[in-house]
Amino acid sequence: MDTQRSRDSAGRFASYIDELTCVIGHAARVGPLRDYCTGLLLPCERKSVEPIAAATAPERVGAQHQALLHFVAEGAWSDEIVLAKVREMVLPQIERRGAIRAWIIDDTGFPKHGPHSVGVTRQYCGELGKQENCQVAVSLSVANHHASLPVAYRLYLPKDWAVDSKRRRKAGVPDAIAFQTKPKIALDQLAWACAAGLPRGVVLMDSAYGSDASLRRGIRDLGLNYSAAVWARTLVDGGAGKMKAEELAAGLAKRAWKTVTWREGVAEPLRSRFARVRVRARGEGCTRDEPEEWLLIEWPKNETAPTKYWLSTLSEDIAIEPMVDITMMRWRIERDYQELKQEVGLGHFEGRGWRGFHHHATMCIAAYGFLISERGAFPPSQGRCQIVLPEPAIPSGYRPRGAAAAA
Repeated sequence: MDTQRSRDSAGRFASYIDELTCVIGHAARVGPLRDYCTGLLLPCERKSVEPIAAATAPERVGAQHQALLHFVAEGAWSDEIVLAKVREMVLPQIERRGAIRAWIIDDTGFPKHGPHSVGVTRQYCGELGKQENCQVAVSLSVANHHASLPVAYRLYLPKDWAVDSKRRRKAGVPDAIAFQTKPKIALDQLAWACAAGLPRGVVLMDSAYGSDASLRRGIRDLGLNYSAAVWARTLVDGGAGKMKAEELAAGLAKRAWKTVTWREGVAEPLRSRFARVRVRARGEGCTRDEPEEWLLIEWPKNETAPTKYWLSTLSEDIAIEPMVDITMMRWRIERDYQELKQEVGLGHFEGRGWRGFHHHATMCIAAYGFLISERGAFPPSQGRCQIVLPEPAIPSGYRPRGAAAAA
């Protein structure tokens, strides 16, 4: 049964790729698209152009390498159109397990040793947990409890890159791309998603985004709700005057805290202590007419003080359990990035240009979208399907050039 199901999965993969080729444009791109997506799902050590070429065309690696390199680094096909087709195919599979409940904003970093890849500068890299030479991309994912899918993805272009016409020209940065902060990129992505009519959800974000008052205001102006992580030092007014969120939390009575379980973990249900207070945000970027909203606070039992804080525009009469449930859904983006990097090689692109960076990401999201579709095709009791693709017949003695981080 498992073998048959796996073979059926391979057939569905072929059909999935056929649908993508309908929007890729020129017929000469059909083969490279199929081979590139196939390579991203094969058990190759790296998912950059050269290893994919060796895995998908072992008898003509050189020619295949050139074809794939041209397709991803120079091909004049639209990331937006391909991603729209991915959404069209994958969202119905996700929604079979429930309506979209969240829009998740986040970014991810790609360490780079050299300075030449587009957008590289010394900045915070989440993968390394410190300031380092890297690229950073901002994304928006839609999610329910079953799965999530990236629907928008854009490289953050640091200010020193944005004003350097020589480097921009060499990397092929479009003229329309100006410097924007990461929160501004995120707000543009949210506005686009609203205009595109995507099924709406509560906007979730970490404190790097949630602490930006202008972003929160922009989200409210779009008619969206949010549960936005903020820093402990965020200023709020809960009726007793302006104070830091951590100061307000420290003054709450013991009865204000309630233990809430929000989902099953690997070993046991995930639960913690939470409290919430109606407040108005104050401080940098806030206006005098900030709306009243929830300040949600987490204080794990093994900690000596509260550890996490969120501002939330969820309704005043919502119970604390569903508030915690939706707020904690942001964990899905961590799964997204883990699987995009480990399963389909999101961080393995070795080119230096703007177009190639985004084309590679689009192909990774397309491959990831198929994996999500397959998980949605079977009840949880049947387990995860296995996709049968041809084993890579890599030439004897082949070793990929380890040039990714050097760029």
